Amino acid sequence: MLSWSVGDRYLLLPALTTVHSHTFQRGMRGGTQRPPASPSASGSEDFWSWRSVMYRAATALDPETLASVSRVAFRELRRAGVRTVGEFHYIHHQPDGTPYADRTVMSEAVVRAAKDEGLRIALLRVAYHRAGPGRLAELGQRRFCDSSVDHVLRDVDTLRAKYKNDPDVRVGIAPHSVRAVPPSWLAELGAYAATYALPFHMHVAEQPREIEECVAETGFRPVELLAELSALSASFVAVHATHLSPSEAALLGQVRAFACICATTEADLGDGLPDLGALRAAGARLCTGIDSYVVTDPVADLRALETLQRLRTRQRVTFDPSPRTPAESLWRAGSLEGSLACGFDDAGGTLRIRRDHPSLDLVDDANLLDAVVFSGSSSMVDGVDP
Repeated sequence: MLSWSVGDRYLLLPALTTVHSHTFQRGMRGGTQRPPASPSASGSEDFWSWRSVMYRAATALDPETLASVSRVAFRELRRAGVRTVGEFHYIHHQPDGTPYADRTVMSEAVVRAAKDEGLRIALLRVAYHRAGPGRLAELGQRRFCDSSVDHVLRDVDTLRAKYKNDPDVRVGIAPHSVRAVPPSWLAELGAYAATYALPFHMHVAEQPREIEECVAETGFRPVELLAELSALSASFVAVHATHLSPSEAALLGQVRAFACICATTEADLGDGLPDLGALRAAGARLCTGIDSYVVTDPVADLRALETLQRLRTRQRVTFDPSPRTPAESLWRAGSLEGSLACGFDDAGGTLRIRRDHPSLDLVDDANLLDAVVFSGSSSMVDGVDP
């Protein structure tokens, strides 16, 4: 059961986790919500047209500005009830792709920002190599890319050594996607993560085009390819998981892997609705991520694990019967399950919500958690105690 309690003044809950974060995208807020002056190649606005704006934002950063925007993002997360963040970090090098003299300076800037704002962080060092099968990296991608998998793992070794005694930092590996990383890299990165029991995160089935290109290159859908390469495990986190086949959901469930749903970003980008019922039925563990910071409301993110499935199925209360109420299951997904996905074994702290908050007027004590999850927001959070 989820451990929570109601006192005279506060509702006390496990602190929240956001498993998938790109802090630099906090600086894009409000800047992508109008039609562009020049239409995209497809003639419509979608993920691919948004991505070009994101590349411009990423190109403008240096270690100091990345640290600054990260502190803004992390400060907002902490105020919203988050104690643990998984940073899917792929801005490694200078804009032309030349490594900094200190190859991990950008990673360390993000870690320092998280610690300065009172967060625990899983620094998920991203591997990125190409624009897609048979395509060299585009101009906006060059600072993300490494020429060999050895360079990626050398940086991971450096970061692991630096933070090995820091209880608030975990280091993991994150192949960006089947678009950006060739199959040979996936096998080697997965083996390294398994050897050292590291979190292993990856964008999976976010866009139909990603799946089509993967099938054309390998004959497999993304999760099928990962299974073929022995890269799936209980430490694997499939980020987005929007367009999985039923067999791919089953493969994730067989190893008790995670699916990280980033509902506010997926809604902003028009990505589609994941089949959360299939993932739950298969035994995959669900968690949540803020991703692009278009909205910072982790309560809304965890609520979406139920409400998206209601929209998909046109049914209410889609959870199967269990010892937990739906609200308890959702809070666990947004707190402890997320922390486990980031390599921590607890939620890292206690979140406080005032019992006299106006949103909780007329709510019986027995229904408080239901009201917070299904009718509340992170504006209700009074603070987080480590």
